[in-house]
This record gives sequence, C-alpha cells and structure tokens, in this order.
Amino acid sequence: MSLDSRPNLTIEIATPAHREAVVELLAAQLVEHDIELHPEHLQYAVNGFFEDSRRGRILVALRENQVVGVAVLSITWTLEHGGKSCWLDELYVRPEFRAFGVGTTLLRKAFEVMAADGCICMDLEVESSHARAANLYVREGFRVHTRTRYVRVLRQG
Repeated sequence: MSLDSRPNLTIEIATPAHREAVVELLAAQLVEHDIELHPEHLQYAVNGFFEDSRRGRILVALRENQVVGVAVLSITWTLEHGGKSCWLDELYVRPEFRAFGVGTTLLRKAFEVMAADGCICMDLEVESSHARAANLYVREGFRVHTRTRYVRVLRQG
C-alpha cells in the first residue's frame, strides 16, 4: 500500500507553525542540489510566503503530524500563458519517504490549490541528472521544453 492512499498522509497549505520544518526540508533540498544559499536568506524567502499569499503557496505533506514533504509554488504573471501562472520552485520529500507516492500527492494537491487560486499553468525545471523527478512530472502531464534556462544575479542579498 502506498503512503498516498493511507488516511494518515495529509497535504495542507503551510502555516507559520510549519515554518521550522519547511526551512529544514528546503535546506536539505538545496544541499542535495549543490545550491548555496545562506540560511538567513532561505528563512527570509520562506517568511515572504507567510507574509503575503499573493507571492504563492507552500504545501506540506504530513504523516502522523511530521512534515515529510514540501512544495513551494511562486505566483507569476506571464504573457506566454496569458496571465496568472505559477512556478513549482521546489518539491522535496524526505529520502526515507520517497517511492511511496508523497511527491505525486503533493504535486496533485498543488495543481488543485493553484488552479483554485486562478493559475492557468504551472512551470518547473528539473536538473538533467534527476530522471526520477522528470518521470514524475511527465507522468503527471508536463511536457518538456526545449529551452535552456539562464540566470543572472542582480544584487547580492
């Protein structure tokens, strides 16, 4: 039986009470991806979601009141999609809870929450070395873009 079919796995919009666990999981995600972000900057970014819901949503996967997964969705306005859209900034599941449907359940709830909030589309990116994550997104209806993403730092935090 997969975790997503058990009644003790729930997906909720994160509240400030989840802040510490959310930051912990996102810090682990960044380490896994070799992304350097000062802990203070991570905390600042997470707090921004709690301060203004127009920025997006953080969803948490809870099992027996323990946060076992997190999805961070930033709201954006794009011409390409014709208006309000969202960016799946991070989707992370604690390693010991992977392969039990937690990521799929989080993603499906993200579709539901963001569609209800008026988003037309959801975009994301996947590291080329993360085939498992890519398979999840393709299975859930995402299509692969042939674009290359670029980033430029505008100011140091």
